[in-house]
Amino acid sequence: MSGRKIANVIRLSLSHILLVILAIAALYPALWILLASFRPGKSLYSKTLIPESFTLDHYRELFTSQSLMFGQWYANTLKISIFSMLIGVFLTLLTSYAVSRFRFKARKTALSTILILGMFPGFMSMIAIYLLLKEFHLLDTHLALIIVYAAGAPLMGTLIAKGFLDTIPRSLDEAARIDGASNFGIFMRVILPLSRPMITYMALTQFVGPWVDFIFARLILRTKENWTVAVGMWDMVNSNQNTNFTVFAAGAVLIAVPIMILFMFLQRLLVDGLTAGASKG
Repeated sequence: MSGRKIANVIRLSLSHILLVILAIAALYPALWILLASFRPGKSLYSKTLIPESFTLDHYRELFTSQSLMFGQWYANTLKISIFSMLIGVFLTLLTSYAVSRFRFKARKTALSTILILGMFPGFMSMIAIYLLLKEFHLLDTHLALIIVYAAGAPLMGTLIAKGFLDTIPRSLDEAARIDGASNFGIFMRVILPLSRPMITYMALTQFVGPWVDFIFARLILRTKENWTVAVGMWDMVNSNQNTNFTVFAAGAVLIAVPIMILFMFLQRLLVDGLTAGASKG
């Protein structure tokens, strides 16, 4: 019995040590960037983690520098992320509602197609999407990014949302239908109010994707005024003439702030939506 207790203590101790190492590996780079944004000078390297003095000049430079358009990039990214989130969540809910509540011939085929397409990375279709957008004269526009981001949302979220909708009793649909509600009325008045956790989860994931995306935005957007913040930040450090890494650190902190706030305040609904959607397929 004592040997089993010793083995359990060793196992728990090793687990805690591993968790501490992983936490340090995850938090240390973020802490370094945060403190670097307040460090005077231009170099990201420092002998000490905590700066000897703190300054807000780097944050001011982001919005006052003549060579940077950080405020414009930030507004562009916010607009693209919000519209992509709203349209993408609505499309995902409609798709998941259809495959959850209706039985039709191509239902299993549609689910299999969504599952298979979701396995492929998005950049595999970038050239084809680029050519389509070029034919429709949508290159270098925010509308192009919104359309692509929103249209791709059902591929990633339909199966999880369907699992959540399957947990909602069908008797509620039948009661609403007896009262004269149409299918769309049931969706709007019954399904949506009961899907707040799932909507929160999908909204967060759909917002974060466009907010941090660089590859596709760099491919589509050409003019500096239309850049997203990820493209602008990349150009900031890509230029050989610009080595102001502390300003880059300040921009990185501002990028992380909206996501951090959303996750902090919506954490409970996020966990509820993810676990409920995964409980039934």
